[in-house]
Amino acid sequence: MNTRYSVLGFCLALSLVAGAQTNSGGISADMLRQIEKAQPASSSDKAIFNAMASNNIDDLSKNFRNQGPIDTYFSVETPKQSIHDQKSSGRCWMFSGLNVLRSNFAKIHGDSISVEFSQDYLFFYDQLEKSNLFLQGVIDNAKKPIEDERVRFFFKSPLNDGGTFCGVADLAEKYGLVPKNVQPETFSAENTRIMSRLVTSKLREYGLELRKMVADGKSQKAIQARKIEMLSLVYRMLSLTLGAPVKEFTYTFKDKNGKAIGTPKTYTPQAFYYETVGGPLNGTFIMAMNDPRRPYYQTYEVEYDRHTYDGHNWKYVNLPVEDIAQMAIASLKDGRKLYSSYDVGKQLDRKRGYLDTDNFDYGTLFGTTFPMTKAERISTFDSGSTHAMTLTAVDLDADGKPTKWKVENSWGADSGQKGCMIMTHRWFGEYMFRLVVDKKYVPEKILKAEQQKPIMIMPEDPLFGEDN
Repeated sequence: MNTRYSVLGFCLALSLVAGAQTNSGGISADMLRQIEKAQPASSSDKAIFNAMASNNIDDLSKNFRNQGPIDTYFSVETPKQSIHDQKSSGRCWMFSGLNVLRSNFAKIHGDSISVEFSQDYLFFYDQLEKSNLFLQGVIDNAKKPIEDERVRFFFKSPLNDGGTFCGVADLAEKYGLVPKNVQPETFSAENTRIMSRLVTSKLREYGLELRKMVADGKSQKAIQARKIEMLSLVYRMLSLTLGAPVKEFTYTFKDKNGKAIGTPKTYTPQAFYYETVGGPLNGTFIMAMNDPRRPYYQTYEVEYDRHTYDGHNWKYVNLPVEDIAQMAIASLKDGRKLYSSYDVGKQLDRKRGYLDTDNFDYGTLFGTTFPMTKAERISTFDSGSTHAMTLTAVDLDADGKPTKWKVENSWGADSGQKGCMIMTHRWFGEYMFRLVVDKKYVPEKILKAEQQKPIMIMPEDPLFGEDN
């Protein structure tokens, strides 16, 4: 071995290590020594590591004192209905919204007639409309550089299967509804990943083409004609995966025992919508939200947060949890279920279908605390609405205050509490975000707040992801 070169190589290696962290913000060797020195010397850490190396963190952090039997009694409960399963898709918003509509129909008919709506049918038009929203959004912003925040917003997510109740209202009013057995679920409806990836890739390709057409000075007529051609290909891709949407069908309503009521009747989707829903949805409800970062009793609107280009942006009234709870109680007492959404992954005991702030004690396991407030969690992207469920029951104490709630979920009848979840009111306050309530249950003060000119918010805000 050449000793001279080996010594030089060793010195060079030392210099590279020493120079690897030249910026004051990096982890230097001295800083690393301080970090390592700060580690607790407790022998129990070895036992904790051995346990965590072979087990799920949730299993180890379960709060044993919170593992007793769950109280399933509710003083106010709406009639039960069948539980659906969104499978591997992000359509919880649609399942929850349609749950509310079929519950309203059953209430009108005294629960003697039931109806099941097709999620596949409405999802077809949701995906087609979102494709158009992307393409037209690209056209509208085509003169901006590709690095522009709004242009990036469109190209980052041209298509998704998440949404809110506003989408149910706009899509159902525009395209109608059909029974579930008339247009049943397909594999791609229940497993949207590949279909969505392929359509998304095509849309991005088309978006670049439309930007070039604008840059080349093509006429608006030519651009719109090309957009129609693009949407025709999207329509074909959706037809091959979801099935072409039904235009007319024959249907007979049945009672709970499956006995036909009346004679078969021919419907269009729009006629079936008016037969079962009764009229327009838009204008009949408010969306309430609990966002402690912003002033309460103020109305906000989220730009571009809609399902159709010609539809309604998501508009909401920001309210304290107590006000939202009181509207929910009024609705449930009248037998009306509600669309609601939550950060469902937080403190979720999925096996028991139970949501409580004390389900898991992560702090003790790691020797720390997690003290952020709801406002702080929202601001730092640590929490936000992730999943919509149908609020169906509440339990009230002797003073009429809520102690726990129950929701119908869309993860199948075998999940949680026979397809439902139970949440304590303290969890509700921390992780509930949205509630859609009929205006008849809304106090005058909140109705007036909802009629204010909304403050426009951009969709990049931490809180405004879509329910899925």
